[in-house]
Amino acid sequence: MPVALLALAIGGFGIGLTEFVIMGLLPEVADDFAVTETTAGYLISGYALSVAVGAIVLTLALTRVPRKTALLGLMVLFVLGNLISALAPDYATMMTGRVVAALCHGAFFGIGAVVAAQLVAPERKASAIAFMFGGLTLANVLGVPLGTLLGQAAGWRSTFWAITVIGVAALVGIAALVPAARGAEPASSPRAELAAFRSPQVWLSIVITVLGYGGMFGGFTYIAFTLTEVSGFASGAVPALLVLFGAGMVAGNVLGGRAADRNLVRTLLVVLAALIVVLAGFALTASSPVLTVVALVLMGGVGFATVPGLQMRVMAYADRAPTLASGANIAAFNLGNALGAWIGGLTLAAGLGYTSPLWAGAAITAAGLVVLVVAATAPGGELRRPSVPAENAAAAPAAAV
Repeated sequence: MPVALLALAIGGFGIGLTEFVIMGLLPEVADDFAVTETTAGYLISGYALSVAVGAIVLTLALTRVPRKTALLGLMVLFVLGNLISALAPDYATMMTGRVVAALCHGAFFGIGAVVAAQLVAPERKASAIAFMFGGLTLANVLGVPLGTLLGQAAGWRSTFWAITVIGVAALVGIAALVPAARGAEPASSPRAELAAFRSPQVWLSIVITVLGYGGMFGGFTYIAFTLTEVSGFASGAVPALLVLFGAGMVAGNVLGGRAADRNLVRTLLVVLAALIVVLAGFALTASSPVLTVVALVLMGGVGFATVPGLQMRVMAYADRAPTLASGANIAAFNLGNALGAWIGGLTLAAGLGYTSPLWAGAAITAAGLVVLVVAATAPGGELRRPSVPAENAAAAPAAAV
């Protein structure tokens, strides 16, 4: 893989750390600002909403800007946001820092995915996207536990100072390693980018992302309750178990990217079907600690194996103007997170038990699989597209089978 992908992965690592590490530091943040933990929790939801907004608005605003320049500007925004958080004298300023940092999230991954795909041969595009998203998975496996430990030992602000340094490293890496476009980049404009949404397949891809990934996150959001109340693990064991989940994510991301490069639609069909089985199987066997560990690793692996393919599909159907569609799909991942968590919460509130979010997640993913089948068999879908001669394969949408 080109070394430029490493710079993009470092940026993804820092962004993933910013998003998730706050979860382990909420008690310290709440105490420092003298707010309730519920109010402190708004720093998470505020971030998520800002991701969705930034993924559309900033990506659209940057359509005429060279992509390398856009990535550099977004990393400056990221560094600024975390610097504000590290220095925040009060809760309102902290929220401002979170919003500023979050605005770059969706646009960075959206534009970065397009850049990553252009750095490699057509048959390796999904793997390149997976490499960039690998920074996000490593943030969950290594960054969040270490960031939490640092914040607990040296104060929560130290974690945001560390993230600021990571952001600067990513900024320097992108400036030094990501090549500028050779010649003029494909002409683009807000109108051209918006025109990509005339394709029903782009919209179907976004719906598949919301449902397919949202199902996994719906089960994961309340996993601590499942682990302690059903599987019988002590609360102190939960962080270690989540590291296993993260390890599954790392493996799934890599394998999912490689499989998507070989056959995108088949990979998505198989992985979404497997995720349904894993979520339902987890719900059925959650009372067994051993099977719970196995299911947890599989849920992380199979769940994140969907990501490169889901991102590749929307870019393939918006191939002439992929940047905004790519950013919109990042927003769709976050919308799926919110949808899955909301539906999972409803099942708990209804008294259906601590495994009910897993059943809900399986149902949501099943809906995503149905939409994928409809999309793939519809006119213009992968299973209805004529075969492409080998000499023209590189010019065809990457979703061709």
